[in-house]
Amino acid sequence: MMAKIDPGRFFEDYAIGQVIEHAVPRTVSGGERALYHALYPARHALYSSDLFAQSCGLPAAPIDDLAAFHVVFGKTVPDVSLNAVANLGYAEGRWLKPVWPGDTLRSTSEVIGLKQNSNGKTGVVWVRTRGLNQRDEVVLEYCRWVMVRKRDISAPAPETVVPDLKTVLDPADLTVPQGLDFTGYDFTLAGEPHRMADYEVGETIDHVDGVTIEEAEHMMATRLWQNTAKVHFDLTFRPEGRLIYGGHVISMARALSFNGLANAQMIVGLNGGAHANPCFAGDTVKAWSEVLDKAETGAPGVGAIRLRLVATTGGAPFALRGEDGKYGPDVLLDLDYWALMPL
Repeated sequence: MMAKIDPGRFFEDYAIGQVIEHAVPRTVSGGERALYHALYPARHALYSSDLFAQSCGLPAAPIDDLAAFHVVFGKTVPDVSLNAVANLGYAEGRWLKPVWPGDTLRSTSEVIGLKQNSNGKTGVVWVRTRGLNQRDEVVLEYCRWVMVRKRDISAPAPETVVPDLKTVLDPADLTVPQGLDFTGYDFTLAGEPHRMADYEVGETIDHVDGVTIEEAEHMMATRLWQNTAKVHFDLTFRPEGRLIYGGHVISMARALSFNGLANAQMIVGLNGGAHANPCFAGDTVKAWSEVLDKAETGAPGVGAIRLRLVATTGGAPFALRGEDGKYGPDVLLDLDYWALMPL
């Protein structure tokens, strides 16, 4: 009798060019926004107020950009990272269309790279994932690579293919939502007076606030995105504690960055990211940012600002790596992204 359960894919189950259609489409609603804003101190005005969004040329407030990312990401977990040892990085992430309440999202991934590790027990799998809406429009896409266990250590190693991915998206690669116009932007309602011209490349910002991660909240968030990774729920997989979903840390740090970057309204590009150290319940997340670049867009009053967002467990702000070049033990996240901001 054939087994009816799915143990997930192992390293030898992947092949270059393989396309995986992920299960369980998700229709999003205002409920996603309400839960997202309950789980994180998220308060960027464009995602909080229909009237504010309409004053910026949009028909209504979209679903938060990272909430859309989590929905798309969560669908990939049973097929890509259920048997992963670690999520290693991201590249070439682009938000291509806003996600609106009522949209139905699904995910598809293509295997673009494979490399068996020297220990013969694991390998690295690179995938390009796309999130599509009910009109088959791609709303976002990103690449990520994960270290995955082998089912059979004696299985032959595949031919090594390491994809050539951009380390930084060019501003021309970014998509500004149709109609977005910041020429009448209300800085008072947004919460801070600072426009892109007020930020200098190389400037660092300590976001001051901190949030202690709670077991119940991180598990609720991970379930909300239908992420089934065992390490986030089952203590028998990590007796030292349930591993906090990396996206939970990303959203927490992004929400904390409001204090100092309230007008970095929309994330439109993900250049790269690393989960530098594991996060567990009881850790207090703090955040700081560095301005890496600035660019104009073709949209009226809209600029693009490139930011490094670093989440820590409370070490000295602006300390990232030790003398050995490795991330400091208090660094949880190092994220490089583009956001849209009034010029």
